[in-house]
Amino acid sequence: GKSVVVYGTGILFQKIVKNFDLSDLNIIGVSDRKYTSEDAGKEALGYKIIPLDDLKSANPDYVLVATLKFLSIIDDFRYNFFKGTKTKVLPLVDKPFFTLLKDIFE
Repeated sequence: GKSVVVYGTGILFQKIVKNFDLSDLNIIGVSDRKYTSEDAGKEALGYKIIPLDDLKSANPDYVLVATLKFLSIIDDFRYNFFKGTKTKVLPLVDKPFFTLLKDIFE
């Protein structure tokens, strides 16, 4: 019953949509930095587009970040963009610890 927005509509999320059933998630839309206000109301990968400027007002319970390099995006969303809101920000796909370390130091 929680509302979800997926951030990132690149190759990773495209492959997930193609290969997995996401119907159990209450995905109310997708967002990405490439979408503008002109894209609002259109669809991407079968989901409503929510431009980044409208993401906070969509008031999702969760934002699942669907990018390969998600650490900086999650930090920015948690500590800046969604600061003071109830929205929780998580990676859509979790990575092993050593892979995360490699991403941090690259």
